[in-house]
Amino acid sequence: MKLITDLRIKLFADSADLPSLIALARHSLIQGFTTNPTLMHKAGVQDYRVFAKAAVALLPAKPISFEVFADDFTEMERQAREIATWGSHVYVKIPVMNTMRQSTAPLIHRLSHDGIRVNVTAVMTLFQVQACVDALKDGAYSYISIFAGRIADTGRDPAAVVEGALRLIPPNGSIEVIWASPRELFNIYQADTTGCHVITVTPELLKKLPGVGRDLTDLSHDTVTMFHDDAQRAGYTL
Repeated sequence: MKLITDLRIKLFADSADLPSLIALARHSLIQGFTTNPTLMHKAGVQDYRVFAKAAVALLPAKPISFEVFADDFTEMERQAREIATWGSHVYVKIPVMNTMRQSTAPLIHRLSHDGIRVNVTAVMTLFQVQACVDALKDGAYSYISIFAGRIADTGRDPAAVVEGALRLIPPNGSIEVIWASPRELFNIYQADTTGCHVITVTPELLKKLPGVGRDLTDLSHDTVTMFHDDAQRAGYTL
């Protein structure tokens, strides 16, 4: 079995907890960072700008993505242009559509062709991927984030969408595909097999890395021992 260090795919930490991000920045496997308004809300972030600028200052050497949160395209563009000024390593996350199902492709095109690095997020279909590619082509270096975990939650194979996306992007390397919202450690291997460029991983998922390649018989024994010990602690009788 391959070690994580043997894989070609890049790992980006997905979190809004600043101490965790700082700790992960020292991890040799982590090559970038992503976050979103939901993660920030769960982490208790009160001021978006203060948090983001602190993260940019503390994580200066690797790409980091911050997402707009407006639904109106005019305000979305204003936010995107401000976020882009926070650092040369900052990518602006733009959702593939707004809440009214209106495509953001025209906005993505304007931003990308003005030199703003974009990370198009919440992408689920190859039709959306094609629209993103058309908007980003010949623009700034960008990412397309395919929410593979959410696709898998519908009973569909996300690998098929990722592989299709990789066939649609231009060969010059100006657009990279991100496997986003993974659910388990195996998704890192799965994403690498497709040839995907990047996978986002939560701190919780990264904590499972020491288990890679572990002997399965030992794991079976540990599981049985856990069941036994928990039953003893609970004082169960029959």
